[in-house]
Amino acid sequence: MIGLFDRLGLPLLRLMEAENAHRLAIAALRFAPLRQPPPDDPALAVRAFGLDFPNPLGMAAGFDKHGEVPDALLRLGFGFVEIGTVTPLPQPGNPRPRLFRLMPDHGVINRLGFNSEGAHAVLRRLGARGRGGRGGGGIVGVNIGANKDSVDRIADYVRLIEQLAGVGSYFVCNVSSPNTPGLRNLQQASAFDELLSRVLEARERVSDRGGTTPVLIKIAPDLALGELDAIVAAARRHRVDGMIVGNTTVARPSGLRDRATAREAGGLSGTPLFPLATRMLAETFVRVENAFPLVGVGGIDSGKAALAKVRAGATLVQVYSALVFRGLGLVAEIERELAAAARRRGPAGLAGLIGTDAAVLAKEPWPL
Repeated sequence: MIGLFDRLGLPLLRLMEAENAHRLAIAALRFAPLRQPPPDDPALAVRAFGLDFPNPLGMAAGFDKHGEVPDALLRLGFGFVEIGTVTPLPQPGNPRPRLFRLMPDHGVINRLGFNSEGAHAVLRRLGARGRGGRGGGGIVGVNIGANKDSVDRIADYVRLIEQLAGVGSYFVCNVSSPNTPGLRNLQQASAFDELLSRVLEARERVSDRGGTTPVLIKIAPDLALGELDAIVAAARRHRVDGMIVGNTTVARPSGLRDRATAREAGGLSGTPLFPLATRMLAETFVRVENAFPLVGVGGIDSGKAALAKVRAGATLVQVYSALVFRGLGLVAEIERELAAAARRRGPAGLAGLIGTDAAVLAKEPWPL
C-alpha cells in the first residue's frame, strides 16, 4: 500500500494547494486499512527518556496537529509519533495561505501559527487510545504551545501539562516556533528558567495520573551560540529529560532556487534546513555532555542524512517535510540505513555512533 500511495497518491497531492493536500492526507490515514508493520530490526531498539523505542525514527510535530491519526502513523513503521502543537484553547492560527512548497529545493515554508483544536479535543482522542478505542500501543508524544493571545504564556504550558497528564508518552515544550509573535522570547534566559521551573513543578503535581512523564524542550536553529549556552545550562540545571534540535528557521539559505516562494514569511523546513539544523545539533551535543538525549530534526531526506544526524549527536531522529517530496518509502529507507550502520558498528550498535562527528562539525565554518 505504501508503494501504491507513493506512485499514485503523492503526485496527486502535489497538484493540490499545500494545506488542502495535508488535510486530505490526514483523512486518508484515518480510513486506510493499514496493517501492523513487521517487527523492527532489534538493532534499531533505543532507550531514551526512560522509554523503549522500537526504532529511532519518529514523525515530527506539525503533521498530526490535533492527534487524529497517531496509530495510523505508527503502522507506517515510525518508532514514535509526536502530535501537536496543541494549545490550551482552540485557535485558528494565521490567515491562509500559510503553507508553501519550494519544489525545486525540497523545502517547505509555513506560517501556520499554532492552529489547534485545543487541549480538550486532543485529550478526548488520546484518552480513547488508552481505553482501547484506537490501539493504545506505541509511543506518542505531545508537543505543546501557548495561545497567541495568552497573557501568561508560561501558564499555558503548565495548564497543558496538567490537562494532558497520563495520555502522552512525553511532552515537548515548543518555545521556538517563529510564527507566534514573541514566542521565541521564552528562550531568553530569565523566561526560560521560569518556564522550566513551573513546567517541571506541574509535572510532579500530576505524576499520580500517569507517572513522571518526560519533558523535552524544542529549540530554534537560529539561536546565537551564547543563547544556546544559557539554554543548555538551564536545561541541565533543571534536569530536563531531553531537547529537540531544532524547529524551522527564519533564515533563507543563499542557494535556494525558488526565490519567489522563499520570500514568503514563515519558518523554512525540508532539505535546505539540514546544514543549519545539523550544526546546531552538534553544538548542542558538545554542550550537553551526555546529560540527556537529543532528538535531531530538520532536513532529513534520506537514510544517509538520518545517519548524519546520529553522528552529530541525535539519539532519535524525526522527519516530516521530506515525506512531501520522497513519499512514505522514505521511512523504510531510513530504517534500513540505520540498521546497517548499527551492525557495522558491532556490539555498540547505533549508540556507539551518537555524536561521533559532533566535535568536528562544531569547528567547521558556519553554514550559510
